[in-house]
Amino acid sequence: MIKKTLYFGNPAYLSLKNKQLVIKMPEVEKTELPDSIKESAIVTVPIEDTGVVVLDNKQITITHGAMEALLENNVALITCDNNHLPVGLMLPLCGNTTQNERFTKQIEASVPLKKQLWQQTVQQKILNQAAVLKSVTGCEVGNMMRWAKDVRSGDPDNLEGRAAVYYWRNLFPDIPNFTREREGMSPNNLLNYGYAILRAVIARSLVSSGLLPTLGIYHHNRYNAYCLADDIMEPYRPYVDKLVIELMSSGIDCSEITKEIKQELLQIPTLEVIIGKKRSPLMIASTQTTASLYKCFTGELRRVAYPVLELNGKNG
Repeated sequence: MIKKTLYFGNPAYLSLKNKQLVIKMPEVEKTELPDSIKESAIVTVPIEDTGVVVLDNKQITITHGAMEALLENNVALITCDNNHLPVGLMLPLCGNTTQNERFTKQIEASVPLKKQLWQQTVQQKILNQAAVLKSVTGCEVGNMMRWAKDVRSGDPDNLEGRAAVYYWRNLFPDIPNFTREREGMSPNNLLNYGYAILRAVIARSLVSSGLLPTLGIYHHNRYNAYCLADDIMEPYRPYVDKLVIELMSSGIDCSEITKEIKQELLQIPTLEVIIGKKRSPLMIASTQTTASLYKCFTGELRRVAYPVLELNGKNG
């Protein structure tokens, strides 16, 4: 079952009652309205149906009981900064009953295995980027298809970087000299927001599969608590790119991340993807990906189950 993404952009009081997340609005509570009207304004949401919660207001209060229940149900809890961009992510410490055994398998993974897994990751990322570029701009992607095919174990030739340069140079033809930078011109702001949501979804799936989001197969930044999430989300990034392009094409002003834009980007967990030749929401597909990753660590599988974007109406 696809889990809900809850976004809170106004002052709110979040508490727990009967395994339900109780949502109260302070502005209603402080009024002199009849109690019956105040009670009708209280909303309850089953925590078991929730996958991601985004807190984007300085005047949100959440009780410890609510936080505990959310984490016990493997909910990714995201907090935002003054610019309304995701800045923090809270996940449960234990998301699988055999976690110690799974941690051990992950930690003991050999260097050759991790290089092979990164090779697969880069290959599918480039293929998915090529599919987006072709469908959006009609740009030639034969070179990207060759680069994907030529990726070697560990990507020592940095074909990921070569493909990225070509991809970003051509993805937004109406924006001269566009470069992908965290602090760069729009639509970098939309991409940043979308990737943050995606990262939380992938990190949540890793935890549910009993894996350490910190211990990457390629990323090893000592200050990054989600290296593995950053690894595994790579082939999923083009889905965010495609959504951002669709938003821009709709005529919406993308210079600022408005409430309307946030509502669209918060649909990322429900985006339809193809994985294992079957269509499923991205959030469900991500759990298939992380489950297959664990089986690669144990030797049960040799390939990670990554999503495949369609190229020219066929599976890429």
